[in-house]
Amino acid sequence: MRKPGASTQCVHLGSKTDPATRSMTTPIIENSAYAYDDLETWRAVALKEKSGDIYSRNSNPTVRAFNEKMALLEGAESATDFSTGMAAINTALFALLSPGSRAVTIKDAYGATYLHFTEILPRFGVQCEVCETGDEAAILAAIGKGCDLLYLETPTNPLLRVVDLEKLIAAAHEVGAVTITDNTFGTPVNQHPIQLGSDLVVHSATKFINGHNDVTAGVVCGSADLVEKIYRYRELTGPCLDAHRASLLLRSLKTLALRVQRQNDNALQMALYLEKHPRVLQVNYPGLESHPMHAIARKQMPGGFGGVLSFEIEGGLEAVSRVLPRLQYAALAANLGQVDTVVGPPSTTSHVECTEEERRAAGIPEGLIRYAVGIEDIQDLMEDMEQALAIL
Repeated sequence: MRKPGASTQCVHLGSKTDPATRSMTTPIIENSAYAYDDLETWRAVALKEKSGDIYSRNSNPTVRAFNEKMALLEGAESATDFSTGMAAINTALFALLSPGSRAVTIKDAYGATYLHFTEILPRFGVQCEVCETGDEAAILAAIGKGCDLLYLETPTNPLLRVVDLEKLIAAAHEVGAVTITDNTFGTPVNQHPIQLGSDLVVHSATKFINGHNDVTAGVVCGSADLVEKIYRYRELTGPCLDAHRASLLLRSLKTLALRVQRQNDNALQMALYLEKHPRVLQVNYPGLESHPMHAIARKQMPGGFGGVLSFEIEGGLEAVSRVLPRLQYAALAANLGQVDTVVGPPSTTSHVECTEEERRAAGIPEGLIRYAVGIEDIQDLMEDMEQALAIL
């Protein structure tokens, strides 16, 4: 029997009828503590000698169902939940790094992630080397010096740059490093970093995983031993997911493939349209043949190239501030991956925490617009973009 398709996996993986209620939908267990009839059983569950729950900061049946489904979709042994995407990233880094550790990453990481490597981790004695994303030789050289952790993001936010996961991860494993890949833009529909060798995958589940702008969440998937280390740190520090949000995420995962496939198509068509527009200086989208890493993206993103693109227009931030309010079918907001299109410059979205100088150093022009495509009819979106850019 052939491997099921993406939509079948999103609907059925990890889904089962609840044995107590016969409900097809995972029940929402809104509960803090779980009661036991005797101390022996309670202690055994607390020590993980028996399955069960004792306190919802540690585990919860609804949240566990979300973790199990995410692990299956990513092809991972295990997964653990977080209240936000940055909680997932922060916890993974602090669970795996110690004073004296050495970490390598790329400059094009999401703004808050970038600041972890340039501001936060060095304060705790972690040596961090941040490499130019497009300089593969420099990244390999940094790894070759020896490192404990390699952190990658592909496609990147907001420049949509792509790195060769297989090559960089293999180099990191040669020096004994743990590898983490942010797959938020890729999604389990388009890209599977674990199949390409990554030890761990992180998501801001607020984005495509949820897709409806009504949840903030994060998740880390990967090998059971590494996820257990991260879970232990999360258990002690407390940034866990609650049952209600886990239920919303489980709902959203059933339509993940449908949404992402539509967003893939819309983003590619919008990128092709913008590439020909006379007021657009540059379009960043890995699905374009003009993208410098298009061949790598085609190889490691077999499901599609994602629902986010960015483009630079003439006139810098002043022009951006005139164009964006004219859009009728795009909300000016800091989210992405939802069913409705959202748009904004990096100075108010991905790199709002960074200064203009830091954005410039990262190669992000002030005239850049990040456009996260929804599931609307693409003709409507293109006509909307045409009338908005006409002001230039």
